[in-house]
Amino acid sequence: MGLIFEVPEGGFLAIDVEIIGLDNKEIYKGGWESSGKCTLAAHTDGTHKFCFSNKDVYHDPKDSDRTRYRKEAHQNQLEERINELTVAMTAVKREPECMEGGERRCRAINDNTNSRVVPWSFFEALVLVAMTLGQIYYLKRFFEVRRVV
Repeated sequence: MGLIFEVPEGGFLAIDVEIIGLDNKEIYKGGWESSGKCTLAAHTDGTHKFCFSNKDVYHDPKDSDRTRYRKEAHQNQLEERINELTVAMTAVKREPECMEGGERRCRAINDNTNSRVVPWSFFEALVLVAMTLGQIYYLKRFFEVRRVV
């Protein structure tokens, strides 16, 4: 999780920054900061609070709109990337399942085809042997010399 902030105008150009975790425990606190970048590891899922104030700094109005937009833009980019990764991981997870299903279908088709082809192959071999023996017998009789007495 990351946060980038900047105070473009107002007072001493400083604000107080505080990041609060899920259990309302303070994760980060900074005072009198005019700009900054903070990267933290979120160990639990949930919504974290980013608080910007000027209570410790003089009560001059601050313009921190850019901070909010940068945070939201960065958060939106992160959410988009997380969603893309989730879709990609789901596709990776489903691909082997689809491959297994395709393999099962192909295997069933091959087994079915083999069960039909093998008996016909034996029948063809027997017919071929019978035709060969029949031709040998016919040719022997055809070329046999007959004597007339």
